[in-house]
Amino acid sequence: MAKMFYTGNRESKLLSKIESSKERERIKTISAIRDNIDSFSNKVSMKLIEAGLVETVSKSSVENQIVRCLDKLCRAEDFDIDYTVAPFRSLIPNPNIASLYLTAFVVETLINHKDVIDIYGSDDDIYFCIQKELNALLEGGSGYR
Repeated sequence: MAKMFYTGNRESKLLSKIESSKERERIKTISAIRDNIDSFSNKVSMKLIEAGLVETVSKSSVENQIVRCLDKLCRAEDFDIDYTVAPFRSLIPNPNIASLYLTAFVVETLINHKDVIDIYGSDDDIYFCIQKELNALLEGGSGYR
């Protein structure tokens, strides 16, 4: 006969708090991106190009593509975001969902854009370059707000 396992009340509350904090972080991140979409996309595209991770003939074209990606992120359902980042979920432990989404965009979509010559570096390199700019945005420094 199969045993029934019940989570205790304490365990349930703890799991609920963890899920709530993850959801709050997700909402905070997407809201910050929505409020600073132009400056954030400019900084991300510039850093990707300066770091030699993206080689392009037009920085403004890359920036426009990133703006479109971020706009799509801000309007996407949770399922669509999770589906897009699924292949990259194991890239690092406890990733930021917005950085992961943008990394997936760069690696899977931006590489096929007509103005992009090539994408260099590992997925980790791209993620951490994007995450560095996102951290600056979330902390409110480096010319944001």
